[in-house]
Parts: sequence; C-alpha cells; structure tokens
Amino acid sequence: MNQTLGVPLCDLSGQYRELEPELLDAVGRVLRSGQVILGPEVANLEQEVAQYCGAAYGVGCSSGTDALSLALHALGIGAGDEVILPPFTFFATVGAVCRAGAKPVFADIDPVTYNIDPVQIENKITSNTRAIMVVHLYGQCADMEPIWQSAERHGLPIIEDAAQAIGAEYQNKRTGTLGSIACFSFYPSKNLGTYGDAGMVVTNDPDWAKYMACLRVHGMEPKYHHKHLGWNARIDALQAALLRVKLPHLDRWIEGRQQAAQRYDALIEEHHLGHFLQRPTVMPQCRHVFNQYVVRVNGDRDTLVKHLQSERIGCDIYYPIPLHLQPCMAYLGHRQGDFPASEAASRCVMALPMFPEITIDQQARVVQSCAAFLRKRVRMAA
Repeated sequence: MNQTLGVPLCDLSGQYRELEPELLDAVGRVLRSGQVILGPEVANLEQEVAQYCGAAYGVGCSSGTDALSLALHALGIGAGDEVILPPFTFFATVGAVCRAGAKPVFADIDPVTYNIDPVQIENKITSNTRAIMVVHLYGQCADMEPIWQSAERHGLPIIEDAAQAIGAEYQNKRTGTLGSIACFSFYPSKNLGTYGDAGMVVTNDPDWAKYMACLRVHGMEPKYHHKHLGWNARIDALQAALLRVKLPHLDRWIEGRQQAAQRYDALIEEHHLGHFLQRPTVMPQCRHVFNQYVVRVNGDRDTLVKHLQSERIGCDIYYPIPLHLQPCMAYLGHRQGDFPASEAASRCVMALPMFPEITIDQQARVVQSCAAFLRKRVRMAA
C-alpha cells in the first residue's frame, strides 16, 4: 500500500470512468435535441425515480433544498404554522421551514441512530403543528412506526427529508413511500449524484404533484398564466439525462457501500478500537445505504480529525453545530442544553471515507491511522 497517496472522503472518479461513454452520450443526446430545460429527459427521470421508490409521481427540481420548499408549499404551510424536525441535520431542513414562513419546532434525536426521536415528536405537537419533517440521516431511516402513529393520531402529514437516503428501507418500504411527500437531493456526493445541483419530490398524491410541478416554473400554467406565486426551481435536462444513466447502477453502488461498512466494522474490531470509535448501529428493520459511515469518537475528536487530515485521509463532521445553536436561529430562544442528544452528537461524530469503490487497502490505512493516533495518546497519558 502506497502510504504517500491520500484517501479521499468521497471519490467520484472511479464511477465516472466506468460510465464515461454513457454519460458523454447522454450529454450529446440532450445537446443535439436542443431541449435543455425540462422536456422528455426530465419526464422520464421523474417516472423512473418514482418507480424505483414505489411512488406514483416524481417532480424534478433544482436541488434538494428546493424539494423541501416545494413539499412545504404543497401542504400549504406558512405563517403561524409549526413544523417538527430534528436539530441535528443539514441546515437546508430548517432553512426551508423558515423560508416558508413557518416556525421550526425541534425534537431531539435518538443518540444511537442520530435520527429524530419519536417520543420527542409526540411531546412537541401543539394545535399549531402542521407537519412532521423526518430526516433519514446518513442513509438510515428514522423509526417510522411510532411516527406514523403520532401522525395519524393528530392528523398530520409527514415530509421525508431523504436527501441522504435514496434506496434506504424501513420494514421493506423504501424512502419515498414512508410519508406524505419525500424529498431527495442529487448533489454529486449523494449515493445517486449528478454533476451539479438537482433534486426531486415524490408522492402518491396527484394534486400535490401537479401543484409542485406548477410551482417550480413560477406557478405558470399555461404559459404566461400564473396561477400561483411560484419560483424557478426546475431541474435541467442535462442533469436528468446524467441521472438516468446512473440510476440503474444505484443498488449495486449501495451494496458496495454496505460491504465497505462491514469491512470498517471488522477493521475497527481487529484493531481493538471499538471503545474509541463507536461503529454505526444498523437497526434490524432498516436497509442502511451508508451515504456516510459515521463513528462516535469517545475521546478527542477534533484532534483526531487534525491527525487524519495531516495523513491526507479525508474525514468530516456532520454536523458540528446543531441547528438550535446556529446564530440565525437565535430568535427561537434556545440555549445550550436544550437538546442534549444532538449537542452530544455534534461533539463526537466523525465521518470516515465512504464511496462504493473504496478498497480494503484504503480502509485499512484509515483505521490504522486512527489506531496509531490512539496509541500515541495512550503513551502521552502514561
């Protein structure tokens, strides 16, 4: 193993090399057609992604963030409404709620899976609650059974933020069918990623699908007749064509990620690091698709990150500051200690390199570097 070579957090080059002829052909097909905004490539992708998820309708859009905004607008959520969501996720989740004019109401996470805690959801429901937004973090579904029960009991729709979890399953049902509306991101680093920004909303409701398709083109239907106050949230045909090339390979890539996760588990055990690097827990009713392989560091996480970076090993922290402690969320009045599980996770989590083509040698280098760091810390403490 060449120690001079780094291990990237995410390497898209192998995927591109494998599919290069098909990807270039797809680009040429779109350019030759002259149909670069919406059109048949988008319509076909919408059908194919919806079918993959087991849903009836797909609405392509410009990003996962716009997917969340479209979902909230489809449900008529606005000023005076409350939306329950976790404080431990990417900012887009809460940003979409705030831009819709609604109030985000945080419910803390399960410290084992990092997904929203169903008990916390039930405790946060009020007469102003209009939706529950669950995030399937890192590629594993939230515990949906009790969330379904709460939603049914209170008559609330569920929005799935499945940006990191296309192909993930709960009780043999895929993301996209676990709530009223589901939102996906096709950002390049996602399990199904394109070469730019793109997203999609899927649903079984024809009226919502039609409304969101109208909203993404400035609320226009027919041309120059604006029925609603929408905005420009279209997915372009080039991104759709590239995603159509990649989609048939998604399950194979997921299997590659799952195998890589199993190898990490074995390497951590082999190096007796289980007490230092707490491995991800895969819940029995879930298909985890490992958009990230995230460990909990029981020690000096930040110094370990610096060590790995000095060794040219990619790592990242998803996420170092919970949403309720972000400066722009100060108006909500939250303080340190309000959501202890999320705050603890933000201090401890670290993502190791993960992509379908990662090799056992690359993973061994990652874990060996972590072991060397721990040995040095033990010697210094002795």
